Formats: sequence, structure tokens, C-alpha cells
Amino acid sequence: MRKDEINQPLETIYFGGGTPSILSENELESIFNTISKNYSTSQIKEITLEANPDDLTKEKLAFLKSTPINRLSIGVQSFFEEDLRLMNRAHNALEAEKSIKIAQDFGFDNITIDLIYGSTTTTDDMWRKNLQKAIELEVPHISSYALTVEEKTVLDHQIKKGETKPIDDNRQNDQFQILVDTLTSNNFIQYEISNFGKENHFSHHNSNYWKGVPYIGIGPSAHSYNGKQRAWNIANNSKYIQSIQQNIFPHEIEVLNELEQFNEMIMIGLRTIYGIDLNRLNSEFSPKLIQYFNQEIEKLLQENLIEKQANKIILKPEAKFFADGIASRLFYVD
Repeated sequence: MRKDEINQPLETIYFGGGTPSILSENELESIFNTISKNYSTSQIKEITLEANPDDLTKEKLAFLKSTPINRLSIGVQSFFEEDLRLMNRAHNALEAEKSIKIAQDFGFDNITIDLIYGSTTTTDDMWRKNLQKAIELEVPHISSYALTVEEKTVLDHQIKKGETKPIDDNRQNDQFQILVDTLTSNNFIQYEISNFGKENHFSHHNSNYWKGVPYIGIGPSAHSYNGKQRAWNIANNSKYIQSIQQNIFPHEIEVLNELEQFNEMIMIGLRTIYGIDLNRLNSEFSPKLIQYFNQEIEKLLQENLIEKQANKIILKPEAKFFADGIASRLFYVD
């Protein structure tokens, strides 16, 4: 149904959450066969599968190694029990470490892990030990995010009842700086605000997102983007399946106007080492937007929050924790 949406060879495939590691051998084989039938796959560089540590048994890894998957994204979150309990994770600290070692034993050397900082249970010392553990395990890529509290979750309920302390912004800022200092001093490159990779271990898939390369999302609630419009599939599993069986693609589309495309380029550009491409900005947007951008950029330059390198604008290292707030100052509001 959707094979004509991408008319160029695929570069990456990403099996994202829920928990794609529950897929059976036959299910994965069926997916790969269908992809090969409908798309050119000769230029694929990276196929990532997200997995929970408790799913990565020896049997599962032996099976995954027999597939075209060449990169694992393991949802570690922390190597401390108290953190994992607060986050309501199914795995324990021992499983978190063990899953990485077993994956490496089976020949998976391209591994990324998720780590969460700034929770009420994570002291600065614990956070340093989390990072040191990842470094000792020779993980070549780390995605790290500040803990956020979503409405109607167990954590949100506990905070509102006073059973758990609320999130401390100062602690999150301090631990972000520990994150940056520790990883960059250990040869990781912070190529996006929350993503750190060793040389040749950046995520091709996520980098393409940030560079505006078109992608399609298959399955309930998956998102797609073609440069001019964004689409998202309905989230309800049964309704999604019923629609597909009737040969109907159940999705909604949002066409991005010039202003929305401008603001998105600003937001994404400031979060990455690729920066805001001034040549592209000047060629794709109206003089009114360019004039506004130049005025605001001058203010940020004077405040020493950004710098200009060749034909791009990037954040100063000390301003990275505040990337979203700085980007919002450059957004044009009609």
C-alpha cells in the first residue's frame, strides 16, 4: 500500500518501541521479505532493534544474530535498583549489565543504551557510576535523557500524593553537565543534545531524522515525514488492523507551512553538531523570515549562547542544556 512513498533506496530500518524484541523468527522474516519485495535495500547501512534487557536471553540473541539486524538499542535506564524501581522497569540492575555482555558475546558490537538522569533517586555519585559502568562495558553509543513525569503515570501519582519528591531542575542541570564532561573526556562525541557516540558509531537513522531525510512509519501510532508534510498512524491496534484488512491506510496528515518548516529547522539544527545550515536557510525561506532570524541571532551572539562556524550556527557547549529555550527565541510567531 505504501511502497511508492519512498522512491529512493532505503538507508536504515528501525524497529522501535513498544517491545519489538518479542517478535518471533517467522514474524521478523516475514517483515524483512516484505521490505525487500517493495523497496531497494542494497544501500542499507543500519538495522536497529529496540530491546528490554530482560528480553535478551542467549536464545533470543542467537536468533537475532541470524537476522539482518546489526544494531541493538537496549533500554537500560540505570544500573541501580532504586532507579529502576522508581521508573517501574521490569528488569533489574544485574539483567541490565548482563544483557550488554551477552549481546557482545554474540557479536553485537554496535550497541546503544538509554540512560536516565535527574531522578529523585539518582545522586550525582550514582550518576557518575552509571556512566562509568557504560564506559567500562565499552558501549559505543549512549542516548541519555532527563527524567520527565508524564501525567497519570504511577510516578506522577506518587509525587502528587507526596510519596516521592518532585523533579529538581538544578539536579538535572548538574547531572547533564556531568554527562557531557564524563563522556566527552572518554572520546564520545555529543552529536545531538541527548546522543553521544564514538567515532563511526553515530546513529544513521536518527541523524537522518535531524537532517530532514524522508522516512515512513509502519504500524499503529508510527510517524512519517516527507519534507513537506507529517503523517501519523492511528494508535488503536484493532482499528489499525481492521483498516489495513480493508485496504485503507488509517492515518492523519499535517501539511507544514513555511513558518512551521522554518521553526522545525531551527529547533532540530540547534540540537545537533550539524547546526543551522545558513545556505539552506537563505535559499528556502522568505526575506521576512531571514531578516527576523538575523536580528535574533545577533542578540544570541552578544549573549555568548551561540557561535557561527563557516556557514552554520551552533550552540555554545555551556548553553546546550537550554537548547529548547534558545530555539524558542528564534521561532517566528505570525
